[in-house]
Amino acid sequence: MPSLKDIQRRITSVESTQKITSAMKMVSAAKLRRAQQAVEAARPYARHMRDTLASVAAGETDAENPLLLARESVKRLGVVVVTSDRGLAGAFNTQVNKLAAQTLAEREAGLESVTLYLLGRKAGDYFKRRRPDQIALSEVIGSKVGYAQAAAVARQLATAYVNGELDEVVIVFNEFVTTLNQRPGVQQLLPIVSEAAESEEGEEEASPYTIEPDAQQLLATLAPKTLEVSVFQALLENQAGEHAARMTAMENATRNSEELIDSLTLQFNRARQAAITRELVEIVTGAQALEG
Repeated sequence: MPSLKDIQRRITSVESTQKITSAMKMVSAAKLRRAQQAVEAARPYARHMRDTLASVAAGETDAENPLLLARESVKRLGVVVVTSDRGLAGAFNTQVNKLAAQTLAEREAGLESVTLYLLGRKAGDYFKRRRPDQIALSEVIGSKVGYAQAAAVARQLATAYVNGELDEVVIVFNEFVTTLNQRPGVQQLLPIVSEAAESEEGEEEASPYTIEPDAQQLLATLAPKTLEVSVFQALLENQAGEHAARMTAMENATRNSEELIDSLTLQFNRARQAAITRELVEIVTGAQALEG
């Protein structure tokens, strides 16, 4: 049975941990508000960007862009995996890495090559141990998501796709749904496909836009920009989800610490009561022995 000093030391240690988890929860909550605002602002912009691109491409049959052209068969797959740089966020990173590994396992049989683009230290740590030869890019995201990083990754993906090094590119990331729910998913990046274009497939409509100087030049600008925005949106979704997951994990850790402190305090009081009782018994026994 642990001594009173050991129990007291354990209580002090758990109380220190509780202060840390409580502070981390408050920090994540403050960061979450800003990250959530950024996601909510980026979603409609990204959606309208894809829809505009699809509308221009559908309305101008003579114009085309290599980033919009699907390959007859997919033999070279590019997979972008987005995680956080830090842990202490529950299953946030694990579920993305597992989904990426599952996606690769399901599709790898019909492929000639797989190329990994890893954004976030946790993705890098996971796949460097499992698929080191397939990694083309591994970067940390940093404390704040930047558009410049998303644009650089998008340009690298676009170059590989145009040069025929990749036939399809997908991105695996956590979509921010609510504070308590981050949904891992797989989204196609290349060739660029719009939800509006998929739902209106087979319909021929004139473009609602007046295009100057011509559709070809507009597509040459819109297509790469749409890809950049899609990658940037995924990074923003991941950032908001990370803060939400860490806030929830730290809240649970703080609650568990409180329960552990209560349990240790009860154990401490029982041990102290037993020690006092034992000392009283020894005193009474000693007194009786002297009297006898």
